[in-house]
Formats: sequence, C-alpha cells, structure tokens
Amino acid sequence: MLELQHISYAVADKEILKDVNLVINDRFVAVTGPNGSGKSTLLKIIMGMITPTSGKIILDGVDITGMPINERANLGVSFAFQQPVRFKGLRVKDLLELASGKNYSFNKACSILSEVGLCAKDYIFRELDDTLSGGEMKRIEIAMTAARGSKLSLFDEPEAGIDLWSFKSLIHIFENLYEKTAGTIVIISHQERILAIADKIIYLKDGKVEQYAPRDEVLNRLNVNVMSPGCAILDEKGERAEQAAKSLRHLRKKEG
Repeated sequence: MLELQHISYAVADKEILKDVNLVINDRFVAVTGPNGSGKSTLLKIIMGMITPTSGKIILDGVDITGMPINERANLGVSFAFQQPVRFKGLRVKDLLELASGKNYSFNKACSILSEVGLCAKDYIFRELDDTLSGGEMKRIEIAMTAARGSKLSLFDEPEAGIDLWSFKSLIHIFENLYEKTAGTIVIISHQERILAIADKIIYLKDGKVEQYAPRDEVLNRLNVNVMSPGCAILDEKGERAEQAAKSLRHLRKKEG
C-alpha cells in the first residue's frame, strides 16, 4: 500500500502540488487531469527523483520520503519515462537481466517478451539504440517492468510519441500486465481506453486532488466538466474539450 500524506511541492514561488493526500492499494490506478496539474511531478516524487517541499511517502508501512532512488527500487518501485532511455551497446537481454537481477535463458526471455508482443529471436540480442522504434522501446520497457516484478510500477504517459497501431497494441499489453502482475500499476494518461481499464482514477487539477474514486465515478464527473460551457480542459495532443466529451460518451456506451 502506498500512502501520500500532505505532499506539497513548490519551485520558487510556484506551487506545483498542494497538500496531496492519497492511499493507493488498488492494482491499477490512472492519474489524469489538465496539462500542468502536477501529474508527472507526483510520480517523480513517489520515485524519489524530486524531493517534496513537505509531507511524507509511506510504502507498506515504511517511510520512504528520504530514501534515494536506488533504495526505493530495491523496495520494488519502478518508473517508466514518457521517452524510454536508449543505451548504445546494451542489448535487450542485458536490460532484462539487469532488471530481474538474474540470468535469462532464451525461453525465459521469450516468455517475457511475448507478453508485450515481441518475438525473442528477433529482439533478444538487439541493441537499445536508434534502430528501435518508439513503440518497440515502450514494449521493451514494459517487459523490463514485468521482468523486475515490481511492487509498484509507475508509468508516465506510455502512449506519448507512438503511432496509432502501437497505441492499440499498448492497450492490450497493459490489459495483459494487469491480469498477470501482483503489484500496483500507477499510470498517467489522457486516453480513455487506458482510463477504462483502471480500478480507480486520480483526477488532478491545479496541483490538487479534485477526485480519487472508482473509474466510472470519475469518468462521469469528467463528462460533466468537459461539456460545461467555457471548459478549457485539453489533452496532451491539444484536442478540444468537446472531443474529450465525445470519447467519454462512447466509452460509457461500450461498457453498457
């Protein structure tokens, strides 16, 4: 269980997060909200990349607020960036072994990579360089998370920078990860298809938690908000609020 107690973060005179209080113990939690609401900052604070101005972070009863990144990683916390890091000279097999802390046979690597839609014989000895597409790198990064068996996996907009085909595949990958992981996934997203598979959704606005509730409750509220006259909620691609409303209505219709 992850608990955030009165987390605030400010840079100079600007408050990015304001007295955030959360208890996260569901298996799949999505974080959404307008641009600049503090979503990425929140996840970076959990990972230890940023130190909060005030407040505490408790993981399974342990205060990790002052722990460095490597100690949090040893406790089972992992972080996936919007743009995965490429390491020239490092192979996919090397990355999986570093993540898991053990040697990987071809069959084991095949099992992990197949979960993210990659064939081991085509990828296991590939270098993590510019020859891999954005979609391939996203899949490999998710495979690394699966190999690690993280207690808490943090994803910052995994759909960013990939094409439509890769995005459709990404949805299936997260559905599969949800079914097989024993830990908690926390994912920042604006995409309704990702929000649709979350157990709960955190809606951030202006650095505050506006709502943290089961998925359908939050989506119902978002639909009201985005249909309100003068609403300025935009997703990361700059789509207007009316488009978001249409997507959410279609989502609810599909779910019954």
